[in-house]
Amino acid sequence: MALARTCKIMFTSGLLGLAVACGVPSTQGGTAALGAAGSPAGAGVSASQAGNDLKFGADHRFASGLTISVGSPKSFRPSSSAYPQSPRGAAFDIQLTNDGATIYKLSGLTVTATVSGTAVKQVVDTTQGFTGITDAGKDVLPGRSAHLTLAFAVPREQAQLRLQFRPSATEPAVVTYCGPA
Repeated sequence: MALARTCKIMFTSGLLGLAVACGVPSTQGGTAALGAAGSPAGAGVSASQAGNDLKFGADHRFASGLTISVGSPKSFRPSSSAYPQSPRGAAFDIQLTNDGATIYKLSGLTVTATVSGTAVKQVVDTTQGFTGITDAGKDVLPGRSAHLTLAFAVPREQAQLRLQFRPSATEPAVVTYCGPA
């Protein structure tokens, strides 16, 4: 029952996040306040925001000390054994660094993707190494990092893709990355 409620909450928050078009500033507070701290000084590409969204390649540090960095999308053609079948996929290298004082449980990470306001599915293509979060039971100790590669089904032609990250179900903060994929 709690899982169904969590899914509804996550879906609703995703729809609310889509109310602001990619790169268009919001007239309300929303996630802008959450991303206002940006990335820690000297942590790679700065978190320059277009509206409330970060560009791929930027770092974002949550109040808990978890820093996330999402690389630029890499286009690929899913194999015949991929699920779901899609004309094209976009893969992202994701780096999570725990600069906080407590252990981060990777199982709490939620990633959703949308293209033109429509939710897209994560691609699992073991032939090409896209297996989702395989170490979901892994704990990231303070001072340590975890690397993930996630892929999503996208249209044949390039489109604006939004990735939204929530570090845990109890965390009110989300960060959204947006750009062409």
